[in-house]
Amino acid sequence: MTSKQRAYLKGLAMTMDAVFQIGKSSLTPEVTAAVEETLGARELIKIGVLKNCLDDPRQIAEVLAERTHSQVVQVIGKKIVLYRPFKEAEKRKIILPD
Repeated sequence: MTSKQRAYLKGLAMTMDAVFQIGKSSLTPEVTAAVEETLGARELIKIGVLKNCLDDPRQIAEVLAERTHSQVVQVIGKKIVLYRPFKEAEKRKIILPD
């Protein structure tokens, strides 16, 4: 992903609300499955990490991206933005600039 594409996705994510919140139990298989399912319905999602979660949000983002085959767009504070394009090109809602 180029820096121009990443900047475009960051701009889209600014207006989004967090779809998930990760709490003190951190990354459970259920959370990972739910993120996987949501990425199947949406291409770009925002996740909030609650204050009672002791894990580092950047590490959580990397693990989630690896498990869901997505890309980390950004991690700011306790917010994570993940992107995974739809496999079928005609279904894609987000067209990245070249």
